[in-house]
Amino acid sequence: MSEKTYYAPAGGHPPQTQLLTDRAMFTEAYAILPKGVMQDIVTSWLPFWEKTRLWVLARPLSGFAETFAQYIMEVSPGGGSDKPEPDANAEGVLFVVGGEVELTLEGTKHIMKEGGYAFIPPGSQWTLHNRSDDIANFHWIRKHYQAVEGVPLPEAFVTNEKDVEPFPMPGTNGAWVTTRFVDMSNMSHDMHVNIVTFEPGGVIPFAETHIMEHGLYVLEGKAVYRLNQDWVEVEAGDFMWLRAFCPQACYAGGPGRFRYLLYKDVNRHPSLRLSGL
Repeated sequence: MSEKTYYAPAGGHPPQTQLLTDRAMFTEAYAILPKGVMQDIVTSWLPFWEKTRLWVLARPLSGFAETFAQYIMEVSPGGGSDKPEPDANAEGVLFVVGGEVELTLEGTKHIMKEGGYAFIPPGSQWTLHNRSDDIANFHWIRKHYQAVEGVPLPEAFVTNEKDVEPFPMPGTNGAWVTTRFVDMSNMSHDMHVNIVTFEPGGVIPFAETHIMEHGLYVLEGKAVYRLNQDWVEVEAGDFMWLRAFCPQACYAGGPGRFRYLLYKDVNRHPSLRLSGL
């Protein structure tokens, strides 16, 4: 097996001698799921998925973040699904962090390895299987698509992050770059799932405060992240879950790069109807 670039959980169970102190936190503005909480006891299974378990990192939650769900999938050799998505209105992004999967999307077969990225429009016909001899891990981000009359549905695509040129943030001299898989001005898309990279010493030098909800899964490295009024330490394997308008900033102190997979909802009017009304 080759050395992994991205962190993926392996499960297990901590010993009785382990201290209870951890970095897990849930507040009104954000949640931190550190990698240490992703043990066997919190795994889930899904209908029509064989030899597959998952960690649910985020789900729509009234009064918190309401637009998306995010999973880390673990597919054993021979596992997968011929009926993966039960919701015809759900769009999805798959991002492979370990191993290899075979994705068949609208009749076309794709072999996705580490860094593989697929966008799956609502109503798509697709299957996914692990034909290899090793466990495969990938993120699956799901969102109810918000259709707009006169705007076409987004098109499916499969790529690898290594084949996408990162976009440097202005004035950072390359210390902060974003790998964008979709043109920001493409109104067909109502969510973006990007990869953000900071070189050692790179910062978000102000408290970002905005309408977008976020899921941030740390792929590599470590940093200190400002969430609302708190500075928290995060590292590869941690997940940050932010509701709208949670202030955020970052300092990547090194020694290596700090990278995370980022979800945000975009390009649509806010609903003027409160949930449940």
